[in-house]
Amino acid sequence: MARIRKKGTAALGLAVAGALALSACGSSSAQAGGSGKVTLTFWENYGTQLSLLNAAKNLIGAYEKLHPDITIKMVSQPANNYFSLLQASAISHTGPDLAVMWTGLYLPPYAQILANVRPYIKQSTFANIEGLQWGAQDFNSSKQILAMPVDAQFYMGFYNKKDFAKAGISQAPQDWSQLFTDCSKLRKVGVTPIVYGNASAAYSGEFNPWYDFSYMMIGALKPSQWQDLYSGSIPWTSPVVAAQVNEWHQLYVKGCVNSDALTDTNNVGQFVSGQAAMVTGDGSWDVGQYTQQMGSNVGAFVPPYSTTPQHGVVYFPGDAISVMQESPYKQQAADFLAFMDSPAGAVQIAKAGLIPDITHFVSTNALNQQMLDFVQKDGYTVYPMLDNVTQPDIVNVGYQVLPAALVGQASVSSALAALAAKHNELPAQQRSTYAAYFGG
Repeated sequence: MARIRKKGTAALGLAVAGALALSACGSSSAQAGGSGKVTLTFWENYGTQLSLLNAAKNLIGAYEKLHPDITIKMVSQPANNYFSLLQASAISHTGPDLAVMWTGLYLPPYAQILANVRPYIKQSTFANIEGLQWGAQDFNSSKQILAMPVDAQFYMGFYNKKDFAKAGISQAPQDWSQLFTDCSKLRKVGVTPIVYGNASAAYSGEFNPWYDFSYMMIGALKPSQWQDLYSGSIPWTSPVVAAQVNEWHQLYVKGCVNSDALTDTNNVGQFVSGQAAMVTGDGSWDVGQYTQQMGSNVGAFVPPYSTTPQHGVVYFPGDAISVMQESPYKQQAADFLAFMDSPAGAVQIAKAGLIPDITHFVSTNALNQQMLDFVQKDGYTVYPMLDNVTQPDIVNVGYQVLPAALVGQASVSSALAALAAKHNELPAQQRSTYAAYFGG
């Protein structure tokens, strides 16, 4: 979102210092004296991500209506240091019952403060979840379930159909060559081809390169080879990686993206208004806004960062919710998560414009279904979110060096060398398997 997404670099640190100072900030569950009523506290870090925020509000409203003895108090926490606050609250025993969590390699650092919800939820609920393994211990869905997915997310490009028609473009580009050709056509009619910025999915207010970089690696590598990046079998400085980033840099050189790509705070507004024809650093979490503001004028397309027609897509449960280990009401909290990932909960998630992480889900939102069709009908190869399956230390470096490579503030070779250097600094166990990152 993700993530989102979707994810800021400051979220990756663990906080142990200052826990006692946070004792006044935490909000633990409270049971009304003698009434049998329970209040659950839910921490979220959604910030400006209105679709996720609305989904949570929908779910809570629907669940409280069905269970009048349960109250769920939603508490917004600052996105930039959310996970540090969560870690500290667990240490000081002042934390929530429920908390937003991210899947993939964002999860292991917090595994010790999360409850295993498997004993509290029926197996039939787990069986219907699409990406359950990415919230499980060792990423094995038969083991402990530490985070329940909220929605299935696509990293995705979107295009303005009126702008395409104005430039005489009949379909979305599918590879680098078509993209550069369309770029020239759009510039001739006075439209910015691709708009970048930090207004979409910017939890920390910074340019997020990992959406585009995911598609650059889809255009170059098979899904299994992404684990070779993780292990170092394919170095970050390899020619196949460098070639893709060089093409990405050429988008800036040739004027295919806005000159203020790293700092533009109105990129979404420029796309919606038709000043820009495409956004690529985006995802399904913005579908609700685009559908509302653009109607049928918006289409989804897979960022075509490939020398041959792109045929892979990022489809992954980026956002999740966990029950905290310290919660005295694990069963009640888990019951809410079971509702979230049930057919009734899926209705509330879809109402917010998101895609529930339910197997074989069919959306009534045309734009969401267009993305689902890439997987369900068109046979696109499914990839995870690259920043969710790459070591967090490397993700952090990527936030620093990849945007600089895009706009020429750093060379492509120096940017990739920085990723490789960070990889070489990692402990050996963090370069073996994803599961080993849990430390088990």
